[in-house]
Formats: sequence, structure tokens, C-alpha cells
Amino acid sequence: MKNKARYIKEPVGSFFLFGPRGTGKSTWLEKRFADALWFDLLNPDLHRQFVAHPERLKERLDADPSKKTVVIDEVQKVPELLTVVHQYIERKEGFRFILTGSSARKLKRSGMDLLAGRATVSFSHPFMASELGVSFNFEEALRLGTVPLVLAADDPGATLAGYVMLYVREEVMAEGLVRDIGGFSRFLEAISFSHASLLNIAEVSRECEVSRKTVEGYVSVLEDMLLGFRLPVFSRRAKRALIKQSKFYFSDCGVFRSVRPKGPLDRPEEIDGGGLEGLVCQQLKAWADYSAGENHLFFWRTQAGTEVDFVVYGEQEFCAIEVKNSAKVNRKGLRGLKTFLSDYPESRVILLYRGKERLLVDGILCLPCGDFLKDLNPDSSVIKK
Repeated sequence: MKNKARYIKEPVGSFFLFGPRGTGKSTWLEKRFADALWFDLLNPDLHRQFVAHPERLKERLDADPSKKTVVIDEVQKVPELLTVVHQYIERKEGFRFILTGSSARKLKRSGMDLLAGRATVSFSHPFMASELGVSFNFEEALRLGTVPLVLAADDPGATLAGYVMLYVREEVMAEGLVRDIGGFSRFLEAISFSHASLLNIAEVSRECEVSRKTVEGYVSVLEDMLLGFRLPVFSRRAKRALIKQSKFYFSDCGVFRSVRPKGPLDRPEEIDGGGLEGLVCQQLKAWADYSAGENHLFFWRTQAGTEVDFVVYGEQEFCAIEVKNSAKVNRKGLRGLKTFLSDYPESRVILLYRGKERLLVDGILCLPCGDFLKDLNPDSSVIKK
């Protein structure tokens, strides 16, 4: 998996590269910037040194002035280093800083506001299907997700099972992001029922037995650690009354499966449906971040309950996508897309399903989900013409 080409954007000048743990940030940087001056803050000795004396970074930079490209891996471990980085960027002496992170929480608290715009922001996501190429296995992706760390492991299932606990141990506990680890662990299970669904904070609060305010904080922790995100409602020039709630997704469908409790009362098709929608969502989110221009991902739902799973909106892109965990196309499943198209005739619409045939039903293109994902590429439109 290490040799797979990635779509990660490389901005001009200094930049932050954010992404969940295990998504290949360091691997990509090692290949792209092999000659850079490198500081890995996961190295305990280096971490202790910079925590005690962040000004030591200046000494290291001045000692090797020929190295103008500088990589600081997991910079959130010592956010005070941003003060030194900011000074060097302001001096305009040709230094280029690449700063990686799996959490923006401590950086936000540092007061540097991500270097006040002096460095742009790029993202690393789990593999897109088109990055994996012939190695992409649709059913395996639904079961394990596409986090590079997991797929490259000798035992992907065991690695996935420990992936979230790695986060809890090394990020949540080590950084003191929450006070009640037991409550946070219950929250992870409770919010897994909200994956690919409307986020009901009050309901999650009851399930994990912590206050509503605490749950809000926990959701923010997940977002800051890039383990989950909220999807807003598309409301541009709305012609109908729309709901205001957001939907919630884990950043990887394998992560969702690893934390979702399973038992006699949990229907497999319910979990499979959330996994399928989550896989499509994470691929679309990656496409939006990797593609040219500014593209954003939404969902659409009226107060009457008519819904479209995803809306992609950008400078050159406007499309609606419905995902069905079914091997056959049911015309009732097209109702949301038809309603959306009547409100937004300039949009393009598509239905993804678990079947194997490319169909045109009532004027709406219906594609096998696996085929769609393999063709999804940041260099082209979401829906091919």
C-alpha cells in the first residue's frame, strides 16, 4: 500500500497537512520531500526536548541553513513550535514548512490561528477507490474501510479493532482532551447509532449518560481529531421548508463498524446500510478536498421527510446522489432525487445501488456503487457526462 499514488494536494509555499492517524501523511511526505529537514514529534526524545525548549527549533534550523524545506510531523504535540515557524515565514528567507497533524484541537488553543493564514491547509483522507486501482475490493472496503494503516497490516481486522483505541489512548488520554474516559467510551458507542443519520444530541446524551453540553464537547473532540464530521443541509435558494439538523459520519466506514455495537437486536442490513452510505460519503469528501476549485458536500432533507443523501456543490459541480443498500432499483427510491431535480433543474442526479447493471430508470441514471467509486477521480466531475 505504501507505493500507491495519492491525490493529496501540495499547495505552493508552507502548508498544514491534516488527516486522521494512519492515512499516510508521513509516508507521502517521506517520498515527496526525501531531502527535507525532518522533525518527528512522535519521537519521545525529540518531543520532550521541544516541549521543554521550543526555541531549540531555531537552533536546529540555523545549524543547517541549506535545508530550506522543513517537515514537522504531528505538530499538535508541541503547538508552541508554531511561534518559531511563524517568525521564519515572516522573515522571508526562503524556508518552506510542511506541518502535519492528526488533531487541530491543541493548535486552535495555541492562539496562533494556524499561522494566521501564512500557511495554507491541505488534507489526507483514507484511500479513494481510484487510488487503490485494481487493489480496490468493494466488499472488503465495506467491511474494513480504506485507512492505509489498516489495509497494509498483516491482520487488517485486528488492526482496525485497535485503531480507535489507539486514538483514545494516544490522543484523548495523552492530551487530556476529556476528563471522563469512561464517559467518552460510552459516547463513542452511542454516537455510532447516529452514523449516516441525523445527529440528535439529546438522544446521544441519554444513551451515554452524560450531559448534553458534554456530548457537544465530545462531538467537537471527534471532529478536531478528524475521526468524524457533521454534514450540513443544502439550503441554497431553498424552495421548501428544510430541517436544520446536521447528519453525522465517522471519517471511515471501517471505523464505524469497529465501534458500532452488534447484538440480537441489531439488524445486519441496518449496519450494512450505514456502512455503505459512510463509504460513499468518505469518498465524496476526499474528492471534494482533492479536486480543483472549491467544492462542498451536503445532504438535503425537507421537513416533510423527503431526502437526498448527498449534494455536491462547487464552482463547476452541482449534483445530488442517493445511495441504496439494495441489489435492485425500486422506483420509490427515486422520489427524493426527482423532488430535488424539480427544485434544482440545473443539477445532475444519480442513484447508487448494490446491483451490477447500469440502468436509466425514469430518466435517472442508476449505477453499481462499486463501479461509481472506482471511477471517482479528483481530475474529473463526480458524475461523468
